[in-house]
Amino acid sequence: MKTRNVTLAIDQELLKKAKLLAVEKDTSLSGLLARALEELVTLEEGFERARQRNLTQLAKGLDLQTKGRAGWSRDSLHDR
Repeated sequence: MKTRNVTLAIDQELLKKAKLLAVEKDTSLSGLLARALEELVTLEEGFERARQRNLTQLAKGLDLQTKGRAGWSRDSLHDR
């Protein structure tokens, strides 16, 4: 895997907490951030794949076995 250095502007207090968290997890701050970004990207990609599958299914429609006709009327559904 090829890596690249980036500059990050972050609140000083958050940076202190993140460094402590990295130490607790026996990793570097860079490793901690890389792992968090990887998880975020993976989740977003999974969401987008699921979204596309659902949109495709909606466009295709579902067979409700009605052959295009409703066996009820609006009034019968609302007891009118």
